Amino acid sequence: MAYLNPGAGAAREGRQGAAVADAAAATSVDAAGANPTKAEFDALRADYLALRTTVNALLAALRAGGQIASS
Repeated sequence: MAYLNPGAGAAREGRQGAAVADAAAATSVDAAGANPTKAEFDALRADYLALRTTVNALLAALRAGGQIASS
């Protein structure tokens, strides 16, 4: 649906930005004991970094599409 800009009288069409892949499934598991092992910590960190990359890609797509301002 077009948006009419009353000041300029021009129609602004919505446009889709680049696709961003869904976040991957979590690979970390609950800690087996009271304290997590290095492997459990590393798996959680890898999940965090993958999710951070996805969020940053979404923000970049929103900026490129003009939906949010650049910082």
